[in-house]
Amino acid sequence: MFTPIVGGTTLKDIETGRVEALITGASPQRTTLMKVPTVSTLFDYIQRAMPWTAPKSLSPDDVYAILAYLLNLGEIVPADYVLSDENIGEVQERMPNRNGMTTDHGMWPGAPASKGGIGNGGKPDVKNVACMKDCKKEVEIVSALPDYAQDAHGNLAEQNRPVGQTRGKQTGAPGEPAGDGQPSAAAATLALANEKGCMACHGVANKIVGPGYNEIAQKYQGQVDAEEKLIAKVKNGGQGTWGTIPMPPQGHVADEDIKRLVEWILQGAKAQ
Repeated sequence: MFTPIVGGTTLKDIETGRVEALITGASPQRTTLMKVPTVSTLFDYIQRAMPWTAPKSLSPDDVYAILAYLLNLGEIVPADYVLSDENIGEVQERMPNRNGMTTDHGMWPGAPASKGGIGNGGKPDVKNVACMKDCKKEVEIVSALPDYAQDAHGNLAEQNRPVGQTRGKQTGAPGEPAGDGQPSAAAATLALANEKGCMACHGVANKIVGPGYNEIAQKYQGQVDAEEKLIAKVKNGGQGTWGTIPMPPQGHVADEDIKRLVEWILQGAKAQ
């Protein structure tokens, strides 16, 4: 679903701190280790946003271990390296693009670059005046689209990351009016699929990482034990039915929710 994390860097880049492929355009795509200049940025992102379906669920030790593994794949640290808060500064000195970041702006303290420093004296690069009277207590962001146009490109709830604070509004299929009031049972089950992270790998009518729900329903159509088989696959995981990519076990989903989701899939995974 995303560009690779590792690749496009060389041992020479680790020495110079500047990824040559970014300058010459030699790499067909930019990987994470090619772009990110600071190892702390990687730690922060993994800690706050990963894994995809359960962000902020990793302990600091888990994050250090995962990050060390990725850095080893990029030949930045050896395979037995134990990354910690005590040696992360040493690793920073081996980041392939550590010298590829500009620091000539107000977010960095010190003298301006023109005088040999790394900033512009610490002056902020933004300017604003605080509201002093008749201030709004809350900021409300609303869609400027009329109701009839909100579903012009399909169900927005299916088109956004299924975890985190920002999610798509539940709308109908193209050509159908957006629903008002309480969601239908089907729409509520779709929301459950989003909440549990199912939609990160499966679309209703299209393959993402795994098959679309319409394909699953068609494959198991007419099988008397279809519900039992699918419940077991969701709970325990599996591999080989739809290719080489494994289906990880979904232990975070309650048994009653798995049953509800499987029934919805076998009935055609309707959104409304």
